[in-house]
Amino acid sequence: MTKALTQGVLVFSVSLVALFLAGCGNDNSTAESGTGETTTESAAPVANACPAEGCQIKIVDATRQGDEIAITWEPNFVPDVSRNHIHVYWDRYTADQVSSDAESRGVSQGEWVPTDAVPTYVTGSAASVATRGDSTTICVTAGDRDHVVIDASLVDCRDVADLL
Repeated sequence: MTKALTQGVLVFSVSLVALFLAGCGNDNSTAESGTGETTTESAAPVANACPAEGCQIKIVDATRQGDEIAITWEPNFVPDVSRNHIHVYWDRYTADQVSSDAESRGVSQGEWVPTDAVPTYVTGSAASVATRGDSTTICVTAGDRDHVVIDASLVDCRDVADLL
């Protein structure tokens, strides 16, 4: 009877493992090619990952809000401050300067605000109107979870002189 009990426990254990592994499958409804690449048919923002063209943010509007500026943008990814997100800064700095690895890029560290606010962000902190110096242009670029600018060539800026 002990041998039968041991075999029963073994069969039960194997069944549980098989059930667990079957439950860990991918429920993603997108088609996958044999190369492991995922194909999507929508141009909707990607959940925190950068699409093939890179993480981009397009400023679509800027309005005065009290002493600050409300910037409305359209990112092509879903920002998350603990992952890929948006760096907001005045153009007195470059995209390389608003990266946590600025010194390794050969430039001095600038000031920026990391945010995942979508679709509108109101300037404040290091991106406040009061901190702009002589700059009249606000810029955005994408940063990763370590606040490293993902691609310093993917920047969008807007002249907001008429709002100051």
